Amino acid sequence: MEEVILNPIGIINTPYKDQKNIPIQGCFDNSPEGVCNVLDKYSEGLSDLQDFSHAILIYHFHKTKEEKIKARPYLEPVEHGVFAIRSPYRPNKIGFSIVKINKIIGNKLFFSEVDMLDGTPLLDIKPFVKHFDNRENVKCGWIDKHFENGNIPEQTILH
Repeated sequence: MEEVILNPIGIINTPYKDQKNIPIQGCFDNSPEGVCNVLDKYSEGLSDLQDFSHAILIYHFHKTKEEKIKARPYLEPVEHGVFAIRSPYRPNKIGFSIVKINKIIGNKLFFSEVDMLDGTPLLDIKPFVKHFDNRENVKCGWIDKHFENGNIPEQTILH
C-alpha cells in the first residue's frame, strides 16, 4: 500500500497538560475552553465556519507511543478490539472530537467540550452537520449498558 503522510494544519491548546481529569468525551464537561491555532496559510479555510454551532476536530494522539489491537476502555474492566473503542493506542493514532464553536477570531477557533491534551497537532476541521452526521436507531455495542435509563457513568472524567 501507498504510504500516507499527514501534516498538521495547526495546534490545539487546552487547559489539560496531562491526561488527568480529561473527560472521556467533551460533551461531559462544557466548562473549559480550547483554541485551535490554525497555521496562517490555512486560516482562510475557517471562513463561514462561524455559522455552524459545532465542528469535528481531527487530530494526532501525539503523546501515545504504544499500539494495541485490544485495549481496556475507561468504562470497562475488560479489553475490547481497538476499532470498538476510542483508545489513543490505535495503529495511526488519529483522534476526533465534536466540539462546540464559541467564536472564531483570525486564525483561532475557540471551542468548548474539550477532551484533548494541550499541544495536540490538528490535522483537519470539518463542520458538524446534523443532516449528515446524526443517525436514527443507533446501537452502541458494549457502551449502551453504561448509559441505561439515562445514567451517565462516573468514569466519564479520568481520575
